[in-house]
Amino acid sequence: MKIIVFDLGGTLMEFVNMPPSWVDYYRQGFEAIAKFLNSNISDSDIDLSAEIMKTYNPRINYREIEYSPELIFKKCLEHWNTNINLDEAIKIFFDSFGLNTIIYNDSIKMLEHLKAQGYQICALTDIPNAMPDKYFRHFIPDLLEHIDYYVSSQSCGYRKPSSHGIELIADKYGIKLCNLIFVGDEEKDKRLAEKIGCTFYLIDRKNKNNTVDIHNMEDLKKLII
Repeated sequence: MKIIVFDLGGTLMEFVNMPPSWVDYYRQGFEAIAKFLNSNISDSDIDLSAEIMKTYNPRINYREIEYSPELIFKKCLEHWNTNINLDEAIKIFFDSFGLNTIIYNDSIKMLEHLKAQGYQICALTDIPNAMPDKYFRHFIPDLLEHIDYYVSSQSCGYRKPSSHGIELIADKYGIKLCNLIFVGDEEKDKRLAEKIGCTFYLIDRKNKNNTVDIHNMEDLKKLII
């Protein structure tokens, strides 16, 4: 059985014009919640919420354990002394970012080609900090229909380079970790692959790293098919 595991963001798709870390958007997210409440939430309370959210950002404070969006937003909003529904607050927060995604032009074609070659296609992705899995999945339906098994940091409870998520994939298919093929675009993906001893391909979609040979799916195809 041939199993290939793809990271998603930066590998098969991206949030358009969004940086790797979204900390600069946190304040506007909490401002949107305050506006929705139509209450006198002070600037200092909004600033404090943004600072609390930053403490959970794994790019600022390294962590492999994933926290639920509900827990994070409860911590961020508890000093507001308001009864807003957390699910509603979370949606308002991320809607305020005006997020749009693109699936790279060669992604679907490559997944279809791999499927025709007999591969089982899996995804292993870290969800943006405090974003619900369901909200994230809303942006990628065209990708999901080509993925046989999807694992996210929210669904497995751990962020890369923890091996927990990829172990779930190996267990599902009864395959040794070392026999997986993993494709990702970040150092944490590389570290995970080195930890479990599987074949790994680092992709550089932005052509920022001269030492990387894979910049698109055509480059990858030459190596694995």
